[in-house]
Amino acid sequence: MLKVQSIKKSYGNLQILKGVNLEVEHGEIVSIVGASGAGKSSLLNIIGTLDKADSGSVFIKNAEVSKLGNRQLSNFRNKEIGFIFQFHHLLAEFNALENVCIPAFIAGLSKAEAERKAKNLLNMLGLGSRLTHKPNQLSGGEQQRVAVARALVNSPALILADEPSGNLDSTNARELHQLFIDLRRDFKQTFIIVTHNEELADLSDRKVLMKDGLIVDHL
Repeated sequence: MLKVQSIKKSYGNLQILKGVNLEVEHGEIVSIVGASGAGKSSLLNIIGTLDKADSGSVFIKNAEVSKLGNRQLSNFRNKEIGFIFQFHHLLAEFNALENVCIPAFIAGLSKAEAERKAKNLLNMLGLGSRLTHKPNQLSGGEQQRVAVARALVNSPALILADEPSGNLDSTNARELHQLFIDLRRDFKQTFIIVTHNEELADLSDRKVLMKDGLIVDHL
């Protein structure tokens, strides 16, 4: 599913990634762990094509995404990669259903098809009665589940999550972690999760430890 080869990244004189190599199989849940500043989020952003490496290659589903042009990259990202962040980034003026539909509209789905997929996901995530609620009318756990539905609406092959339970209490965090396990079981999607949460990391198939811009161990 994913192959990362010799990824290097610097910001000015500060070298963040120093030649990272990583392979992830289809349907695998991999957590990236390590101290703050180890390069975890920088690596995730490069895998997700939100940032570009200074050198090295990223292959997703055998496509070398690091060589795609801007338009090709945008289309690939929209259809093949789902993002879940610590902050849900829902649009305040739109309700839950509308927020989930946005990536589907960008992908060219009709309004009817986008809404059908969004409703199915929100129902599956226990939010069927909250479709018309705006983010400020939802709890933190509900907001994050809307963000998960948004990440899934285009049926991406790869889900990237950066501290997804960082703003949730322990109960909602546990429910979100279990949700990832259930989604992998039901949809066979691949998850790469950056987390400081040991409970979430331990639920993964594999933990990848980063230190000083390198992967130093597989746990």
